[in-house]
Amino acid sequence: MVGSTVMNAPMHDDELTIDEDLVRSLLRRDVTAYADLALRPLESTGSTNRLFRLGDEHLVRLPCQPGGSATITQEALRLPSFAANLAVAVPEVAAVGEPGFGYPERWSVVRWLDGEKPGPGAGDVTAADLAGVVTGLSRTEVPPEALDDPDLRWYRGSPIAGFDADVRSRLKECRDLAELDLDLDAVETVWDEVMALPPVETAPHWVHGDLLAENLLSRDGRLTAVLDFGALSVGDPTVDLICAWELLDASGRDEFRRLLDLDDATWLRSRGWALFIALMTFPYYRHTMPVRCADRLVMARAALAG
Repeated sequence: MVGSTVMNAPMHDDELTIDEDLVRSLLRRDVTAYADLALRPLESTGSTNRLFRLGDEHLVRLPCQPGGSATITQEALRLPSFAANLAVAVPEVAAVGEPGFGYPERWSVVRWLDGEKPGPGAGDVTAADLAGVVTGLSRTEVPPEALDDPDLRWYRGSPIAGFDADVRSRLKECRDLAELDLDLDAVETVWDEVMALPPVETAPHWVHGDLLAENLLSRDGRLTAVLDFGALSVGDPTVDLICAWELLDASGRDEFRRLLDLDDATWLRSRGWALFIALMTFPYYRHTMPVRCADRLVMARAALAG
C-alpha cells in the first residue's frame, strides 16, 4: 500500500495530532493481540487517514480530521459485500478501535495488501480491469437502509449538474496559480458543454467516489486492489469513470468506454467530473501533496483531449 504525501506535513486546518505513542496506546487498549507488533508510520500517506504499518500483515488507519469515524464504520460494514463482487482485493478490516487518549475518532486495523500505486497514464493497469471494478461496484446490491443513510450521501454521488457554481469558483482560484500549466479556457469550454447536457435521472448505485491511482494497487500491468472506501456513497456512479481519464491512454479509454457501453452524454459528464476534481486539488494541495497535483494534471489534460 502506498500514498502520496509525506506523513508529517499538515494538510488541513483542523488536522488531528496522531503519533506512534497514541497508536500504541490505542492498540494496547483495544486490540491487545496486535499491541506488541512492530509499528512504524508509512513514509507516505493520503489526505484523509494517517497510516502505520503494523507487523508484516496489517495496517492501522486513523482519520486525520474530526468526523472521520463515519467512514471507518461504513468500511467495516460494507467492505465484505464489495469483496464478494470485485475481481480484485479490497481491504479486510481486522479490528475497529474506539476514541481515546485525546483522539476523538474511531480507527481500524486492516490486512496489508501488497502492490504499487499505478502510474497515471502509464499502462500499469488495463481498461478491462478498471471496467471490471466499475461493473462490480454497480452490481453490488444497495440494501434499503443504505438508501436513507445520510453518511452515504456524499457529494460525489450527486448529479454533476449541481456543481456549476463550485467549478466556476475553482476556475477562478486556479487562474491565480501561475505555476499551473493547464489550459483553463479549454477547461471552461468543456465545462460549459457539460452544463448544457439535459438533466438525467440515475438509479442509485454504490459509488467509490475516489477511484484514482492513489487508491489502487497494481502489479505487472494488472490491477490487484482497490483501497480507501472513505468516500463511499450511494447515488450517480458517473464519478467513478474518472479512473479512465487518469490511468489510461487514449486507446485504453476507448476500450474502457466500449466495455461499459457508455453513451456520449455519460462520457462527457465523466470528463466534467475529472476536471472538477482536478480543479479542487490544485489550490488546496499544491504545497502539501505535489504528487497528487501531478496526477490530477495528467487527468485534467486527458479530459481536455477527450
